[in-house]
Amino acid sequence: MAKRQNESTAQADQLKEDLRHLSDTVEELVNATSKDASGEMRDLRARAEQRLKDTRHRLEARGERLYEDTRESLTHQADACDRYVHDNPWTSIGIGAAAGVIVGMLLGRR
Repeated sequence: MAKRQNESTAQADQLKEDLRHLSDTVEELVNATSKDASGEMRDLRARAEQRLKDTRHRLEARGERLYEDTRESLTHQADACDRYVHDNPWTSIGIGAAAGVIVGMLLGRR
């Protein structure tokens, strides 16, 4: 669990860094626009476009990794639940019945 938190923190830090770079580049672009230096403008625009592409690529890759990690985790948890139910059927039935009684009582009070 701590490993996932460290990975999430590292990913969040990298995202913050990417967004900081992007905002710095956009700020430079705005400042250069006011000077109207065409050669400098082209260079800054090219840098801004490249950083934007890089940031998008990283965000897409992180999104895919997050999706896959979540999918894998949920699959693992569902498998563990399935094994528990198969190994302990009567306990599972008791838990389900108790949950049903509690939900029924809560709904009955309304």
